[in-house]
Amino acid sequence: MEIENSTVVTEFILLGLAQSQNIQFMVFVLILIFYLIILPGNFLIILTIRLDPGLTAPLYFFLGNLAFLDASYSFIVAPRMLVDFLSEKKAISYRGCITQLFFLHFLGGGEGLLLAVMAFDRYMAICRPLHYSTVMNPRACYALILALWLGGFVHSIIQVAFILRLPFCGPNQLDNFFCDVPQIIKLACTDTFVVELLMVFNSGLLTLLCFLGLLSSYVVILCHVRGSASEGKNKAMSTCTTHVIIILLMFGPAIFIYTRPFQALPADKVVSFFHTVIFPLMNPVIYTLRNQEVKSSMRRLLSQHVV
Repeated sequence: MEIENSTVVTEFILLGLAQSQNIQFMVFVLILIFYLIILPGNFLIILTIRLDPGLTAPLYFFLGNLAFLDASYSFIVAPRMLVDFLSEKKAISYRGCITQLFFLHFLGGGEGLLLAVMAFDRYMAICRPLHYSTVMNPRACYALILALWLGGFVHSIIQVAFILRLPFCGPNQLDNFFCDVPQIIKLACTDTFVVELLMVFNSGLLTLLCFLGLLSSYVVILCHVRGSASEGKNKAMSTCTTHVIIILLMFGPAIFIYTRPFQALPADKVVSFFHTVIFPLMNPVIYTLRNQEVKSSMRRLLSQHVV
C-alpha cells in the first residue's frame, strides 16, 4: 500500500519516435510492411518445423522456439506503436507501462538465454559429436527451454520490482515510443543512483557477459571447424556464421542501451526501434535463408497447400 500511495502518476505520455509527420508516416509504412511480410514468415517457420518429421534435430527445435520468441517479442511494442501513430494522445496507463516493461525483458532475457543454448548445441554437435546424442536428448532440450523461460522471468521480475518501489509524483512524459527502464527511472521523484547501478548490473553487465561468452564460444567452434577436414565443414561454418549475425543483432543494441548510465543520447530511439521492432522479426528469417533443410521443407509445405 505504501508503494501505491507514493505513486500519483496514473499514466505516461509517450513522446514517440519523432515529431515529424513525414518520418512518422515512413516508420508506420515500414512497420506495416514488416508485419505483413516477415511476421507470417516467422509463423511459417514454426509450422514447418512442427509438421516436417525430418526436422526433429535439437537445432530445429531451438530454431522454432527462436521464431516463437521473436514473433511474441514483436507484439509487445510494434502494434501499440502503429496505433499511436494514428492517435492524437499517445498515452499508456501506469499498469500498462509496467506490463509492457515486464514482457519486454521477460521475452528479451529468454531469447538471450536461448542463443546461449543454441551456441552450446552447436558446440556439442561440432566439437563433441560422439557425445551429442547423449547430451542433447529430448528431455535435456525441454529442460533447457524451461530453464531459459524461468531465467527470463527472474530477470524481468527483478526489473519490475525495482520500478514498483519508485515513487512517481510529477512529470509523466516518456521520451520514447514504449516503456523501458532508462526512461521510466528518470521520472521518479527520488534519487535513483543506486537503482540505476542495480539496473545496469542486472541488464547491462549480464548482457555484456553473455555477448562476450557467446562470441568466445563461436570462435572456439569456428577454429575447430577450420582445422577439420569433415564433409560438413561448409554447413557448420554457414550455421555458426548465421548464429553470430543473430547474436550481433540481438546484443549490439542491448549493450548500447543498458551498459551505460541512463543518460539520453540522440541515437537511443533509433537503436531502440531496430532492437524492439525490426531485428526480432528478421532473426529467424536470416537464419532460415541460410539453412537449406528448412528452406526445402518450407517449399514442400507451400507446394502441397498450393496444389
